[in-house]
Amino acid sequence: MDKLNDLLRRLEQLNEIGSALSNERSIDALLEKILLAAKAITHADGGTLYRTDESGQHLRFEILRTDSLGIAMGGTSGHPIAFPPLQLHCDDGSPNLSMVAAYSALQRQTVNIADAYRAEGFDFSGTRSFDTHTGYRSTSFLTVPMMNHEGTVIGVLQLINALHPVTGEVGEFSDADRKLAESLASQAAIALTNRQLVSQLEALFESFITLINDAIDEKSPYTGGHCQRVPTLTMMLAEAVNDTTEGPLAGFTMSDADRYELKIAGLLHDCGKVTTPVHVVDKATKLQTIFDRIELIDTRFELIRRDIELATLNSRMSAGPSASPVVLAQIERHGADRLREIDEDRAFLHHANIGSERMSDADVGRVHDIARRWRWVDSQGVERSCLSDEEVENLTIRAGTLTTAEREVINYHIVSTIRMLEALPWPRHLTNVPEYAGGHHERMDGKGYPRGLAREQMSVQARVMGIADIFEALTAKDRPYKRPMRLSEALNILGRFRLNGHIDPDLFDVFVRQKVYLKYAQTWLDPEQIDDVDPAVIPGFQP
Repeated sequence: MDKLNDLLRRLEQLNEIGSALSNERSIDALLEKILLAAKAITHADGGTLYRTDESGQHLRFEILRTDSLGIAMGGTSGHPIAFPPLQLHCDDGSPNLSMVAAYSALQRQTVNIADAYRAEGFDFSGTRSFDTHTGYRSTSFLTVPMMNHEGTVIGVLQLINALHPVTGEVGEFSDADRKLAESLASQAAIALTNRQLVSQLEALFESFITLINDAIDEKSPYTGGHCQRVPTLTMMLAEAVNDTTEGPLAGFTMSDADRYELKIAGLLHDCGKVTTPVHVVDKATKLQTIFDRIELIDTRFELIRRDIELATLNSRMSAGPSASPVVLAQIERHGADRLREIDEDRAFLHHANIGSERMSDADVGRVHDIARRWRWVDSQGVERSCLSDEEVENLTIRAGTLTTAEREVINYHIVSTIRMLEALPWPRHLTNVPEYAGGHHERMDGKGYPRGLAREQMSVQARVMGIADIFEALTAKDRPYKRPMRLSEALNILGRFRLNGHIDPDLFDVFVRQKVYLKYAQTWLDPEQIDDVDPAVIPGFQP
């Protein structure tokens, strides 16, 4: 009756183990669970789990446990296994049938040995050496091949020293132990194969994401780095929030699955930029398209200068040889004044084209005045303004280098991102990716884009990504239209964004209090950007 109850209990354990194995995401933890479960249902003192390597020619040690000796190596133990892998074939190419683990893998058979010291046909010299050094007595061995759905051996489960559940005495593994171990090995092989397939699919998926970001990088070296840095900063801030135990965000926690989902969203947050024209993304000056059109304006101004010089010469000739020195001086002075004026206006247009400062009303008016004042004659003899209407529109951009239409093109990338991501058949554990990635340009006051969502309509993750996106852009050192900001400058701007309802105030407090900005800076910013930060003077932050 006791044996029956013990068997029923072990069968229940086997069912529970199958469920636990199917839910494990980490391969190291999965392998460890397999071995520990096998030891538990067979009452084994020790055990080793091997996996075949990529070549299929070796068995690699993955997990090793011996309870009575306190040995725990491999898996999540933190102690690597230094033993070399077992060869499945000898140097001459013949099968290595002398090692019991290799024999089990090659023959696809379970091997049950009552006493290793009396067994014939296998080489247990290594086992005897281990026993000599440790004082252990390796007696019974149960070695089970792990085969996947295709019948390929992917590992070997080896259990050592069956212990009596009551007395603790070492005995041999029973037929019931063998059947349970084989059943577990079968379940474990399926779970391990499934986990490997999932890992391979995840690796393929992440490689595809990297491919998209590389394509964006190829289009623009300025956004490629952004696609790499924003996910990193997003995860840094999310982990800081996860570690927060006080305040309004104390209840926010992340599982490993939550972390993976946010990581994927971060990597894909700007995938829509693959549709954005390069000349808009990389517009370093106000007149830049495929090239900087300030060069065309320079050419026109050179023609106008030539016309001024010719007009001055004509005026001298018209005055005649009898003209007084005073008249000639006036002609020269007038020509020189005109040349100085046009050179000053051209220099002003060059400065306005950079877009590094916000244009005043006076500067905008001066651009219009220059367009009206200076004229040139084209090859058809038609007189034209030195600036076209489209050039005037670009040169009078108040801030930055983008026109309203170009900014809408840039902003459309988030619409494109959302459409692309919502069109994908996301598995259940990644269903929030479109929402997380698509919300990083929304504002807490509902004035963001593209959907005008307010704070309460957004997840914490989307709000985290919004801060990461802004801070990365402020401190980026690869943007063609601005210099990289120092930490104190960027935090000052971020603080003002907190006050005007642009970013989440609670997340901003964590960002500053936990010094997430400094952790990020130490990895991604130049040393000269990392200046001293006084939290007391950051707008909107309460130390």
